[in-house]
Amino acid sequence: MRKLPITIAAVAVCAFAGNAFADSADDIMAKNKCSGCHTATTTKKAPSFADVAKKYQGNAGAEAKLVDMLKTGGPDDHKKIAASDAELKAVVQKVLATK
Repeated sequence: MRKLPITIAAVAVCAFAGNAFADSADDIMAKNKCSGCHTATTTKKAPSFADVAKKYQGNAGAEAKLVDMLKTGGPDDHKKIAASDAELKAVVQKVLATK
């Protein structure tokens, strides 16, 4: 009987451990110097985050496509970002939420 609460606690810790150790989207963007080419609302060397969000607005596959592009560099030779899928997803969600 005593093993059940311990087992439940262990499963809960494992389930939430990934989020506890993941960098925030802002930290990943700063570490990878995204602001060297992108800004929130104005075009610099590359499209603004707001322009990217507008381009992909309503596109159900945008998140997966952009995560893949950050992982591989994509067809436009974007800098590859070394981060977990969850971290890249957080970055993409932040960019797509920019207005």
